[in-house]
Amino acid sequence: MIEALSKLVDYFQYPFVRYALIVGVLIALCSSLLGVTLVLRRFSFIGDGLSHVAFGAMAVAAVVGLTDEILLAMPITIVCAILLLKSGQNAKIKGDAAVAMISVGALAFGYLLMNLNPNKSSNVSADVCSTLFGSTSILTLDIVEVWVCIALSVLVVAVFIIFYNKIFAVTFDENFAKATGTKADIYNLLIAVVIAIVIVLAMNLVGSLLISALIIFPSLSAMRVFKNFKAVTICSAINAVACSVVGILVSIVTGTPVGPMIVMVDIVVFIGFFIAGIIMGKVKK
Repeated sequence: MIEALSKLVDYFQYPFVRYALIVGVLIALCSSLLGVTLVLRRFSFIGDGLSHVAFGAMAVAAVVGLTDEILLAMPITIVCAILLLKSGQNAKIKGDAAVAMISVGALAFGYLLMNLNPNKSSNVSADVCSTLFGSTSILTLDIVEVWVCIALSVLVVAVFIIFYNKIFAVTFDENFAKATGTKADIYNLLIAVVIAIVIVLAMNLVGSLLISALIIFPSLSAMRVFKNFKAVTICSAINAVACSVVGILVSIVTGTPVGPMIVMVDIVVFIGFFIAGIIMGKVKK
């Protein structure tokens, strides 16, 4: 234990460790705030679908030689997020079916594109595995990427706080919100854009296949204990940030991939909240 703490202290002397913690905390915070809304609206797997879209967009960016893949991934993911949320109201293609279609299609397209253009990468299999499951990419962030993440995260949090009441209304009863004069379509559009931003940012942290964990687990954990929307949101944010920090630190000490480690910590915490919810339910009875 003492050896591990000593190792952590030594690692904190390096900027890349501090950068990883800053980015990890910000991404976890943004994901948890939006996670509550998505879970309650039964759109939990929209993160999964959009992450695969981002994977396909990044594959295209790599093939055409873009140095900053986010420049292409961000707008494509935003457009797909808007289409997915719109399709949830479409009687012909339900939301879950649309997510599955876009998710599988984008994933297959991205992988096929990278294999058809192996000259763009020295190791296609390693790049694909790294993008899907996360890797040490978060430990190689430079200061510019950190500031971009900080700016976008501040934007996401600000949007959530400023439009909290409207997001709350649209989340619980969209039809009633429209009846009271709330422009639900505009706030749905806003939610879609913010979700897409968070998804693209999270790619470096946990990989495209594990992004849903950042969105789902903190929210579900909080819902085991709390029933109030504000309480669930606050608990989810604290939970997500704590799990992210612990996951990153454990990953650094043990030399394991960052993304899967954060998800494992989320699962352990969820089990703890689940047990706590059962105990509290019995106490109330």
